[in-house]
Amino acid sequence: MTASASPPGDSGPADRQDAGYEPDPRRWRALWVTLVAGFMTLLDVTIVAVALPTIQRDLHASPAQVQWVVSGYALTFALALVTAGRLGDALDRRLIFLLALSGFVLFSAACGAAPDITLLVVARLAQGLAAGFMAPQNSALIQQMFRGAERGRAFGFFGSIVGISSAAGPLTGGAILALASGPDGWRWIFYVNVPIGVLAVLLGRRLLPRTPATGRGQVDVPGVLLLGVGVLALMWPLVQADSGGITDLWWLFLAGAAVLGLFVVRQRRLVARGGVPLLDPRLFTTVRGYAVGAGVGTLYFIGFSGVWLVFALFYQHGLGFSPLRSGLAVTPFALGTACAAVVAGRMVERFGRLLTVGGLAGVIIGLGGTALLLWLLPLDTAPWVAAPVLFIGGVGGGFVVSPNITMTLRDVPVRMAGAAGGALQTGQRLGAAVGTAALPGLFYLMLSRGEDYRSAVVTALVAALIGMAASLALATFDWRRDRRARTAHRRCPDEVANDPVHSRQT
Repeated sequence: MTASASPPGDSGPADRQDAGYEPDPRRWRALWVTLVAGFMTLLDVTIVAVALPTIQRDLHASPAQVQWVVSGYALTFALALVTAGRLGDALDRRLIFLLALSGFVLFSAACGAAPDITLLVVARLAQGLAAGFMAPQNSALIQQMFRGAERGRAFGFFGSIVGISSAAGPLTGGAILALASGPDGWRWIFYVNVPIGVLAVLLGRRLLPRTPATGRGQVDVPGVLLLGVGVLALMWPLVQADSGGITDLWWLFLAGAAVLGLFVVRQRRLVARGGVPLLDPRLFTTVRGYAVGAGVGTLYFIGFSGVWLVFALFYQHGLGFSPLRSGLAVTPFALGTACAAVVAGRMVERFGRLLTVGGLAGVIIGLGGTALLLWLLPLDTAPWVAAPVLFIGGVGGGFVVSPNITMTLRDVPVRMAGAAGGALQTGQRLGAAVGTAALPGLFYLMLSRGEDYRSAVVTALVAALIGMAASLALATFDWRRDRRARTAHRRCPDEVANDPVHSRQT
């Protein structure tokens, strides 16, 4: 069997990854280049939401057309992730990153200059594709450049970027609209990426390391097609949710699941023949923590991503807030995430999955407490009284994202880092698509039944908490399983070490 067919999680992965490792003296400066680029791509998922009414008015677009400015970006973003990660592993992560970043800058300028809604949507689709090609290179470059405790710190910074970008989108968009007033002010939401992106490209060319040659340049083209069709089928009803996509196109969920099943069968056959799969199925069965981490992330993003659209709708339409004031109302969550994520990166080696469990509990307390205050207090004071509670939720969120990313990817061989990071983020994008379709949909459903805005926002927040609770249950299960395994290892180390099930988990 070729080297490509050896199990990715067999004995001693960390030792093999550290063999011959020499720290790059430029690694921390290179990290900040990737973080700035990653922040731009993730921010663009939510920053546009506050500008949709202005875009719709200025470009004379229908509600269905303007929704594609958000959903089209999310769709192509998710479609590219795994394939882009595999290409980075096979070719050169630095090359893929710089090409994708250059494309992102170019298409951001095209979005800002779009004369009509059709060209804006086309530019957003291309912008999302470029973002999807860039995203998995971020996590893969971290694995390539860092080892041990430094990797935890680096993923802590990366996790803070993931959390802050989603929560800060409404505030950033509102601030840009407030500063760039006028009929074309929304264009600066896209133009702001250009100077930052150009600087990141120039610094990236100088600082980012090349991927060591692996001789594994094959790419499973049929696998790319199967995965793309499967993900597209799952996401299409979600991005069409506002026009009845979920009820009219529900059968695509079944078709997508069937196609993804065929994709898994093909990947397993490739592995059995000693070939190079697009996404090695053994990542989910032999690499410690990968399957659970992917599940925790997907469930968390179902609740996390949709909440910010619900808050924007509630504050702007229900309470008459400006986009900037609406963004300020949710800023405590972003601040809490920023503070906690960096600290969490330094604690993950000591506390492991327990950080995720505690973080999810904090998010549930923060969002649940916010829902309770919005329900009980007068609406003119409730958003500001809820700010400290929302900050607690943000601190919890900081202890979810970065530790989960670290524990999910830490035992993945560096040669597979791009594909593994792409698959992890694909799950997160699918979860985000579900959340951004389901929670605002539930919010509007409550209003259509004659309920007031208070009832609508509380109902949507309770639905988000269900997704958080499911993520907490999975994380708790994994934490307790690891604790039992460690206890068994201390009591009878020789017997446990020879247990193949335990060897896969620890």
